[in-house]
Amino acid sequence: MANYYCLMAGLPDITLDSPMSVSFPDIREEMEMALSDKDQELIFYFFLENDCKNLVRLLKNPEAEINPNCNYSMEQYRDMITSAREMNFNVHRYPSFMSEFARNYNYNKDVKGWYAEDAIQLAFYEYAMQCPNEMISQWYELCLNINNVLTAMIARKEGWNVADYIQGENDVTDMILNNNTKDFDLSLQYDYVKELMQIVDCDDPVLKEKKIDAFKWTWLDDQTFFDVFSIEAVFAYLCKMEMLDRWERLDPEKGKETFQQIIENLRSEARVPEEFKVKSVYAKTAGQYEKNEK
Repeated sequence: MANYYCLMAGLPDITLDSPMSVSFPDIREEMEMALSDKDQELIFYFFLENDCKNLVRLLKNPEAEINPNCNYSMEQYRDMITSAREMNFNVHRYPSFMSEFARNYNYNKDVKGWYAEDAIQLAFYEYAMQCPNEMISQWYELCLNINNVLTAMIARKEGWNVADYIQGENDVTDMILNNNTKDFDLSLQYDYVKELMQIVDCDDPVLKEKKIDAFKWTWLDDQTFFDVFSIEAVFAYLCKMEMLDRWERLDPEKGKETFQQIIENLRSEARVPEEFKVKSVYAKTAGQYEKNEK
């Protein structure tokens, strides 16, 4: 497993009480020089989520502006859309689910209950959950599970049909659809569901979103605590950058202050869900971690 001592040591610490001091273009330039080809392929998954959002924007409006923190250029998006519509097969230079989405968009866009953003997000999660890196795969499964658990709880609270709002197929969705208890019996197997149940009761939608991100932040911290120079740590750094960037744009000062308090509370109370723990080559001894830090 490659370790990126120089890359990670050279990046500024991400804190919640100071402005971001590194940009996505800057860190991508450093990664292109430092990461192996194999690990570059893993980081592709992170930026692919923005590619999916860009694809939806362009299908809705060909002149729309795109998020530059992505893998593909405007010319490639146009090629993807044109190729998908003119051919009955998927061109291998793009993920097949994106070609299929672009090909079927005009047929689906007017279907009642079909939302392009939700459909592409689910397709992306299902694709990313097949990532060969265990931690990255589990990160996207966790994100899907969080969405489904919170959605199911809100739907039940409002008296809606839960099955109408659940996406994907895995053990969590199966339990949601086949249990009538308050927590769908999920707390028995998934420790983090207890925290999600507290989050869903939050009446402030902004605070609720911050609590969700804080939960994800602590999960990333726990996954990479002993792997501070690994490709998993690089990926986690990008995920944290994305969270901070979003909240700084929405609420620069108050957002950071609230987010910091939530993180501190979670760190003092939360434990890493057992089903999402990844074995670490450093986990056998904390002394190795201290050695790396020196």
